Amino acid sequence: MTDLDMDAFDGLPFPRTDLAVRAMRHARRIEDPAIFNHSMRTYLYGRFLGEQEGLRPGRDYDDELLFLGCVLHDAGLSAEGDGDQSFEIDGADLAARFLAGEGVADDRIAVVWDAIALHLCFAVAARKRPEIALVTAGAGYDLGPHGPALPDGYADRVHAVLPRLHAAAALEDAIIGQALAKPQKAPPFSMPGELVRQRTGQVWPTWEQLMSEAPSWNDYDGYHRPG
Repeated sequence: MTDLDMDAFDGLPFPRTDLAVRAMRHARRIEDPAIFNHSMRTYLYGRFLGEQEGLRPGRDYDDELLFLGCVLHDAGLSAEGDGDQSFEIDGADLAARFLAGEGVADDRIAVVWDAIALHLCFAVAARKRPEIALVTAGAGYDLGPHGPALPDGYADRVHAVLPRLHAAAALEDAIIGQALAKPQKAPPFSMPGELVRQRTGQVWPTWEQLMSEAPSWNDYDGYHRPG
């Protein structure tokens, strides 16, 4: 599907720049269809949520950067993006390599890297510039549409062009599949780690157990809790 372009999406308001099209094609090539569709919907819903806050593309934020962050935000869940870090960091690194190969300026790459790397850090991302905050907001809305209601019929229109394909389940399986093969991708208390715990029933170590493992400073030796 290398010839896929934005006209395939039935007039939905995606940016039409050459870079946006190449990034979309790249994501479509490497990602599972359910994850690709989720990433495209992330842009539409992020843009919608921005509009509810009075933010307009081209005036209040760089629309191309928002799209790049959205369409590439789960690239770390692809075989190409599956490195040794948590999937959002692997995805941010993969996106940075792709954009550098496209000749994108370092300062613009940095915005996309932050948008992808922070998209599981909801409270942090929300404090950042719109190109970062709206990636997290849009991704969350696509998986659980809490907040402003979409215009009547809009979700049906979006889903007709970008069907859900069991998005939440596909994302869960992709995250867990990577983590079972490479446990360092899902450390205790992280979101990937929690998904693995739920799937496998493994027991997390307590904070004290983690802190008491060698090498340690022995902070618990002789410590007596107040009260």
